[in-house]
Amino acid sequence: MTQTEKLKKAFAEALIIDEALVTDTLKYQSIPQWDSITHMVLVSSIEEAFELSLDTEEIIDLSSVAKAKEILSKKGITF
Repeated sequence: MTQTEKLKKAFAEALIIDEALVTDTLKYQSIPQWDSITHMVLVSSIEEAFELSLDTEEIIDLSSVAKAKEILSKKGITF
């Protein structure tokens, strides 16, 4: 599984949406499923999938799939 596939799976499972909806343009609160509560489920899903911890600033900045890739890239994950 590629890193992109892993991230798409984390988003899809946390938000309970089809992986086809997980694109770089998917943003926080752009769909009803991604609200403040599921945002924390998403954070947990990403941390588990990539075996890392996000700090508070990163959790707040996690506003889209593209931003998630940017944050993870800074942690050494290559997309």
